[in-house]
Amino acid sequence: MHIFPYLIIAAPIIACAFYKWEIRAAGIAAGVADVILSVMIYFQSPFHGVFYVDFTSWIFLVMVSSIYLASTIYSLNYMKDIQVRGISEKTYYALLNLFSASMFFTLLMNNYGFMWVGIEATTICSALLIIGEKSDVSLEAAWRYIILVSAGVAFAFISIILIYYQFHTLNVYDIIHTNPAGGLLERIIVAIALIGFGTKTGVFPVHTWLPDAHSEAPAPVSAMFSGVLLPVALYVLYRIYQIDPFPLLYTWFAVISIAVSSLFLAYQRNYKRMFAYSTMENMNMALLGFAMGGVGVIGALLLLITHSFAKSGAFFSSGNIMKSTGKKNIDEIGGLWKGMPWTSTSLVFSSMAASGAPPFGVFIGEFFILSALAGQNIIQFSIVIFFVMTAFIGVNYNISSMVFRGSSENSEPGWLMTGTAIACAAISLLIGIFLLGGYVNALV
Repeated sequence: MHIFPYLIIAAPIIACAFYKWEIRAAGIAAGVADVILSVMIYFQSPFHGVFYVDFTSWIFLVMVSSIYLASTIYSLNYMKDIQVRGISEKTYYALLNLFSASMFFTLLMNNYGFMWVGIEATTICSALLIIGEKSDVSLEAAWRYIILVSAGVAFAFISIILIYYQFHTLNVYDIIHTNPAGGLLERIIVAIALIGFGTKTGVFPVHTWLPDAHSEAPAPVSAMFSGVLLPVALYVLYRIYQIDPFPLLYTWFAVISIAVSSLFLAYQRNYKRMFAYSTMENMNMALLGFAMGGVGVIGALLLLITHSFAKSGAFFSSGNIMKSTGKKNIDEIGGLWKGMPWTSTSLVFSSMAASGAPPFGVFIGEFFILSALAGQNIIQFSIVIFFVMTAFIGVNYNISSMVFRGSSENSEPGWLMTGTAIACAAISLLIGIFLLGGYVNALV
């Protein structure tokens, strides 16, 4: 019997039992426990039964546990000084814990039905987190998030029903490894899943909730959304895709989504919305890698693990800026380097990492994906490489103007918030250096 999966799911739920006492400390303790357990479960994997853990799901577990811990730590100071909240501070931490538990549940279960339940639970737990900084815009964003994602999850449920109809089981391992693929119904299942779970992943045109929710949620919640929620939805979509790979459909949807997100990103004036569209571009690049298989899957995993830290660092840095300046518009912010050097450093590094600059791991992941794509479809490769460059220029031009243009008298919001942002940016850089060093050694 494997006890680690039970403990990983239980830790954040147990933290909620401290609601009336020190739920903040309990949340941090649960985050530390989940990081340790997620790393240790590697030595028991692969295994399947009630739970299914292999190398792919292990990567996602490490991502979720790490960003859960970072977001909980960052929230200690971030939530403390907010004067108007849509929810109480204790409720915020309880929902953050349950949000994380639902993602762990989704990643660990060896059952498509339970994975769908986990994705639906993430919506329930996270919707109220969007209105943490209560405003009319955040209320509208939360409402749009609930409506659009619920509609998408309804389509996802149809795909789950069809899986059971076709295979008479929902066991993920058995369906992927023992059932033949290639029938018309399997293709229909995979296509419907792209619409359903693609809504939560950020696939065009069912992505419209994403920029609103990311830009209006508190910074640590945006980090959770971007760094791990969308990847968890992508994980479920990939597990369904493995039933009967449909690369023609999935790669074209990914390519179109990359192009659209890059175009939208270019004219955003709200820096959090800009990062939201950047996340959409990153997720669809990973979807492209999963759809191609082989080295593309390796590239997708490298991209996702680095992106989780990089984009979390970007949203933590955004939270620091919002806390110090009270402004969300790129044109209203300048000279951050003079007053907020540490936040500026984390912002620049995180932005470069998320947009695919070398030597960050996102660059290495995109290199593998694009290398595979160049050998399969030169038209798709040409489209993607153009819009990836467009996104890179758009993000880093705006960030450079915020950091280096003009002057500012703003100050760092506190060592805990700044340190968390710096740590995430540093980890994204270290992952890239480690991966690049290993790749060079392999070539030599």
